[in-house]
Amino acid sequence: MTVTDTPIHTESRDRYLTYALSVVSGRALPDVRDGLKPVQRRILYSMKHHLGLTPDKSHSKSASVVGDVLAKLHPHGDSACYEAMVRMAQDFSLRYPLVDGQGNFGSLDGDSPAAYRYTEAKLRALAMEVLGEIDEETVLFRDNFSSTIQEPTVLPSRVPNLLINGSSGIAVGMATSIPPHNLKDTVKALLELLEDPELSNAKLASIIKGPDFPTGCSILNTRKELSDLYTTGRGSIRMRSEWRVEDAQRGKKLIIITSVPYAINKSQLVEKIADLIIQRKIPQLVDIRDESTDIVRVVMELAPGASPEIALAYLYKNTTLESNFSVNLTALVPTENGAVKPELLSLKACLEHFLVFREEVTRNRLNFEKRKLLERIHILEGLAIIYDHLDEALKIIRKSDGRSDSATKLRARFKLSEIQSFAVVDQRIYQLSRTSIDEIQSELSAKTKRVKEIDVVLKDRKKLIALIRTDLEAIAEKYGDKRKSRLETETEITEFKAEDYVVYEDVYAIITKDGWIKRIRQNNELSGTRLREGDSIFAALAVNTKDSVVIFTSRGNIFSLSANDFPASSGYGEPIQKSLRFGDGERVIACFSSSIIVDGSKLVLCSKEGVGYLLTVSELSTLKRSGRRVMKLRGSDELAAVSSIPFDAKEVSLITKLGYGLRISLSEVLAREAPAVGVQLIGVKDEDQLVAAVVTGAKVTLLVTTSQGKAKEISNKDITKGDRALRGNKLFGKDEIVAVKIKEDADAKKQLSL
Repeated sequence: MTVTDTPIHTESRDRYLTYALSVVSGRALPDVRDGLKPVQRRILYSMKHHLGLTPDKSHSKSASVVGDVLAKLHPHGDSACYEAMVRMAQDFSLRYPLVDGQGNFGSLDGDSPAAYRYTEAKLRALAMEVLGEIDEETVLFRDNFSSTIQEPTVLPSRVPNLLINGSSGIAVGMATSIPPHNLKDTVKALLELLEDPELSNAKLASIIKGPDFPTGCSILNTRKELSDLYTTGRGSIRMRSEWRVEDAQRGKKLIIITSVPYAINKSQLVEKIADLIIQRKIPQLVDIRDESTDIVRVVMELAPGASPEIALAYLYKNTTLESNFSVNLTALVPTENGAVKPELLSLKACLEHFLVFREEVTRNRLNFEKRKLLERIHILEGLAIIYDHLDEALKIIRKSDGRSDSATKLRARFKLSEIQSFAVVDQRIYQLSRTSIDEIQSELSAKTKRVKEIDVVLKDRKKLIALIRTDLEAIAEKYGDKRKSRLETETEITEFKAEDYVVYEDVYAIITKDGWIKRIRQNNELSGTRLREGDSIFAALAVNTKDSVVIFTSRGNIFSLSANDFPASSGYGEPIQKSLRFGDGERVIACFSSSIIVDGSKLVLCSKEGVGYLLTVSELSTLKRSGRRVMKLRGSDELAAVSSIPFDAKEVSLITKLGYGLRISLSEVLAREAPAVGVQLIGVKDEDQLVAAVVTGAKVTLLVTTSQGKAKEISNKDITKGDRALRGNKLFGKDEIVAVKIKEDADAKKQLSL
């Protein structure tokens, strides 16, 4: 046993690179020549050469295909192999399926295929074109994983499979995502490139027009976007479902969805739209149902007088009814030493690689045919020689001792080769009749003529290109069809306006102490609303669905949430974290209607340690789900109170949990327009913390709630007035204070401060 010292980083790097190359070339990326990954190539080859599942034969169990591929060619899992075969049979995954599946092979709704013991399969006619002239020494073969049989390194495909069926895969450090295209368009581009090799990517893009997805759908990219995409090999295809409006009974109008974007789960799309209708996010729609068979037909019922364009504008923005397909034209390309390497390709490069490959395959096929012709001509010439001396040859054979002796004597007498002599000996007597000899002479003449024709083609590249052109034209004529995806380069897009989708109604926007939110109509009783066990209402703001709710949290953040985005629910509602990005342990401290808090409003913010300042609110319309910082907090300090400022406000009453109160002049509160720490407003001991900061003007009554659930009334004048940072006076005995608010009467403004 030999032990070699090596740096671990060098060994790790080398081994990882070896693994990465294996994944890239052996599993994840397609070959630019036949457009197949190794598992797909092995499935097609096995179905034809090992199992004989050609289009003219009966279907066979998918289990037999998977078993044969795994046993002889593909040393990986059975599920991956079966999934690859299933995908080649799905007409909604491949633009031109290669496998003819019988049984449940999945659906556009995301249904899984049946197990391979239940389904059956055979090759389609187009798959035979992908296998091409594989028996004519057109491509190289290599040993399989066990070196028991050989497999092709690439299939001699007659069709540009990479472009017409596309591919997707994730390798190590790279990926590929190639959309499918129309066969007739692709062949037309190939023929134009054969005619003029200097054609630009832009010209080729105008011929191909764009992807052609098997599920139909419209493509919204401009011609320039498509040209740039095909030039760089990267980009994004914007796909949109196609629709029409139908008249129904009783004057109803229906929107009929007739196609969905490629690779989109239709059932999930329908479910998402149904949820939006239930949540009243789209008042233009009242119902949706899926009436699809083999043809996509999703029916959406319009509300009376509603605009279908406005309804669809919302769906395009908020569902996968409009989706993007990310394009990455990465594939394996052959190198000079016969290996392959991954490369990001342009459209022209993809077409050029295929044409070079077809030229190589056609040349190899002609050479193979020529060699077989010459072998046959050689035998025919021997038979012709024997025909001229047939009686003598028969006497020699009659006097010989067996097959080998006859062949040896014939070679010596007539100067034949070993192959010719054995061919003569192996002939049956009736085949040496005058009729057969005439046929031999005719066959010899025809084959000699054919050899001369092949020599002419092999020496003249133009004639070779003409053969390639003829093959491509025949493929397009036999398998070509109309485009399924339309290019909507000049589509008028209805502008999305959020206000078009709000049903104006008066509601209560409810936030609970545990952080759950919902909305109910104002004609419902608040006391009867459902709450989770142990939870209670923190705030119930009387707003309209066109209003927003401004929310302050314990982390010193401000959020804004449309009242229409509060889930309409007769149940518990939803956690606020589902709508806003709260941190762990972050909770709501105060909330206001946007009819009260607008840009320019002034608020007093105070932390539980008694530090605070006066904030001028701005840019509420720019608030996002992640919120914005409005107060800088030190250590474990938290925002504890937020109070709006009435018109006649002059003072701030500060009250702590242990019942201490201090009243200071509003002029002593530091004013800021940007997030700040603030100054000490009231002195708070270690075991104490601020509970409320109430901004008041004239004499008002405060309602104080204690930890025992008792409610007490005090006048703000009973709170000692002094300079900021003092502790203030003791308001109550031993009971702790948990909440303070202004008593609602004719002289006091409604206000919530916790």
